[in-house]
This record gives sequence, C-alpha cells and structure tokens, in this order.
Amino acid sequence: MPHDLIQTVPANRAEIIARSAEGLHGPERLAALLEHELTGDVAMVSSFGADSVVLLHQLSLVAPALPILFIDTQMLFPETLDYQRDLADALGLTGIRVIRARAINLAVEDPANALHLADTDACCDLRKTRPLERALRPFDAWISGRKRFQSGTRAALPLVEEENGKLKLNPMADWSASDIADHIRAHDLPRHPLVAKGYPSIGCAPCTSPVAEGEDPRAGRWRGQDKVECGIHFVDGKMVRAESAATEQGA
Repeated sequence: MPHDLIQTVPANRAEIIARSAEGLHGPERLAALLEHELTGDVAMVSSFGADSVVLLHQLSLVAPALPILFIDTQMLFPETLDYQRDLADALGLTGIRVIRARAINLAVEDPANALHLADTDACCDLRKTRPLERALRPFDAWISGRKRFQSGTRAALPLVEEENGKLKLNPMADWSASDIADHIRAHDLPRHPLVAKGYPSIGCAPCTSPVAEGEDPRAGRWRGQDKVECGIHFVDGKMVRAESAATEQGA
C-alpha cells in the first residue's frame, strides 16, 4: 500500500471495502475485494483442506499469480501435501509459498516432535501462528476461506475485518455447505482425498479425527479439548492462541 494512502486510511475501511462487494458472489466478489484501492497488497492463506478448492478455483479465475501462503506444519497428512501440489498445478496457481517454522525454533521448543501431546496451543503457536505472522508482514491484507456455518465461533463472521491494522478478507463467509458442494460439482473440482473418509475439516494428522454424521464439521479438530481454533484467526476481536513462552528468534 502506498505510503500516502496509509496516512489517509479511514477508520471504517473494512466496511467500505465490504460494501464494494455487495450483491456480488463467487469470483466477482473476490475480484472486487482484491481490486479495492483500500485493500493494498494481499496474500491468500490456504490449508488446501476439505473445502479449499472452491476459493482456490475462484482465485485461479481472477488472480492466479497472487501469493498463496501454505503452512506446512511438518505434521500434515501425506494426502494434504500431495493434494496441495496437484491442485496448484491443475488450477495454474503460480504464487505458492510454503511456510514452515524455523528449524532453530523446532529444535529448541519441540526437539522430539511431541509438543502436541503436552500442549496443543504451544504446538500451534510454534508451527502455525508465528510462521504465518512472519510471512504476512509484507502484506496489508490476507484472504481466509472461513465460513459462518463451520462453528459457533464463526457464526457472525464479517466479509471483511481488521485487526491491528491488517485486513482479513472472508469472501466465502456467507457460503453454505450446499453452496460449496454445488460449486464443486458445477466445475468438476477435485476434492481432498480425506473428505471421502469422513474428514470435513482437515488439519494436522495427530490432532484431526473423522466426524460422525450430525456433528459440527470441526468436531474432529482437537477432539476432547477446549480448543476450537489453531491460533491464526481472531474470535470476537481476540486471537485464539496460547501466548508462547519463548520469543521466536528473529521474529
């Protein structure tokens, strides 16, 4: 974002940008959000998870070279890693940036790769939150694929939100499960292979389990724990994350 524009950013810029996309849907809405003069430099953050293909497909139609940040926690399902490579190639997405925790931080904070067994918040902070925060620093805004129907904490998700001076665009906030299924069928898009095995929400392998019929789509994430987000998102204005006891070197 140009320096002179930063000096004149209106306090309600999230609302202004959201209004520019009123009445639009799908790739047209995404394009309007990306092209607004107040949006600035944007990256998409994608897990290449269960429903990611819909938003990635839309991006391929309007901005296939946009930076896409893919967080490899080094604990993902092998199917997710294969799907990420295959889908990016199939859709012609050329801006993939694979984000990982720094080796020194892993060596100090999780040398046995067992931190998730003792403290899932600390593990998410180490492997997801801090690497993403570092990767997002050059950008004014980022695109999220979150949807209101996914969980109670996302029920009031706005189309555009702002925290600490950085915008988050949620172009699929009001999409339903049937909207997603319809889009996938209409465009014959490939699904993540674990969806057919009962995983409607897919994260790291140690902390993700299948979901039974009638359960919340995210019930399989950190099952049995009082935890609903990995820490890269905000709920009611606050980041749902554990404060790291360690300061990331160079962060």
